[in-house]
Amino acid sequence: MKVLTKEEFQSLFSNFISLTLLQGLNYLLPLITLPYLVKRLGIDNFGLLSFATATVAYFGILTDYGFNLTATKEISMNRDNKSKVVEIFSSVMSIKFLLLLFSFLLLNIVIFSFERFSKDWLIYILSFGSVVGQFLFPIWFFQGMEKMRYMTYLNLIAKLIFTIAIFLFIEKKDDIYLVPLFFSLGAIVAGLLSLYIIYKEFNIGFKLQKLSKLKEYLAQGWHVFLSRFYVSMYTSTNLLLLGLFTNTTVVGYYSIAEKIVLAIAGLYEPLNQTLYPYLARKYKENFNEFRILLKNISLLFISTTLILFLLSQYYVKELVYLVNGEYETTITFLLTLFLFRVLTYPYGGLFSNSLIIMQETTYYMRVMNYTVLLNFLTVPLATYYFQAKGLIVAFLLVTLIHVLLLRYYLYQSIKQRINR
Repeated sequence: MKVLTKEEFQSLFSNFISLTLLQGLNYLLPLITLPYLVKRLGIDNFGLLSFATATVAYFGILTDYGFNLTATKEISMNRDNKSKVVEIFSSVMSIKFLLLLFSFLLLNIVIFSFERFSKDWLIYILSFGSVVGQFLFPIWFFQGMEKMRYMTYLNLIAKLIFTIAIFLFIEKKDDIYLVPLFFSLGAIVAGLLSLYIIYKEFNIGFKLQKLSKLKEYLAQGWHVFLSRFYVSMYTSTNLLLLGLFTNTTVVGYYSIAEKIVLAIAGLYEPLNQTLYPYLARKYKENFNEFRILLKNISLLFISTTLILFLLSQYYVKELVYLVNGEYETTITFLLTLFLFRVLTYPYGGLFSNSLIIMQETTYYMRVMNYTVLLNFLTVPLATYYFQAKGLIVAFLLVTLIHVLLLRYYLYQSIKQRINR
């Protein structure tokens, strides 16, 4: 059976290339600046920046509220209906603005309630600028319209502003405050440009919506928001725990290893993002083609992740030297362990997206509940007693079980649909 037409393949390939370039920029440019930042700021300050980024990530998740999935799906299914697109765009932006204000209030409460945060309050406030940029840049709109090239161009602008500014202005440890400032400015500029493109190229403007309509979109995004929040409970929270149980030096070592792993495994993000709106439409149009496509993608992931894992392990020392600017045995050891994450990384997004497309939120939330519970039973103790290496081993166990549970419930859902 021919699952993809020539036109569909060309559209998917174009979007995939755009998102691949975007993902490459998201990881490559920060990796270019990483050795320079570690050298100029020191591993302690780099660890502090990583800790602040992990803290602010919670508020980014709150502001996103799962719209990167739910709004993408709605735009994709209604992109030929301009009035509906205006409704979706306006409703989502309104909700996200209110959540942004609420997030900033929460951040200030956290900062000025705990000495651990208040002593570096300006770092956290400046880091929050990235959440503002995230709010201004409606990635979900471009994904739903399947016009990902705009995302690539705008993110290139943001990353270039940040990267060039780092090399021009960061010279000593006291310049640490400039790092989150430059990153936030780049994100805000890209966000403002994205809104201009949406108005100019797509002729979509903002229109006030009724409160009942906002409640409707809030309800649609609730389960995805919970899942995103749960994911943060075993990603960002783990780094925060490491910072609380150890020190910024250990956090710095862990962060470098994590960035390398994410740069490698992150190659699958563009593919999952490209396929998501297409899978949503295919599920609606032809379930059998949806099922075959899902199987083929899974087989592709099995072979390519194994190749990436083996290559990365073989060149692990070179990777550390390339990113860190020098060979460091602690980072190499942590990276050797952490690279096992590559083998399971792409399946989390693929299986989660598929369950959401099939509207199996009960199964999806069940998996998230199990994952968060397992994370809290294993990670804190492992981190407390074995520091970074304990965190990585426990995290790998949690993510493996998470993927296996997602796969189990996804195929249960498919069988149920076939037997109807």
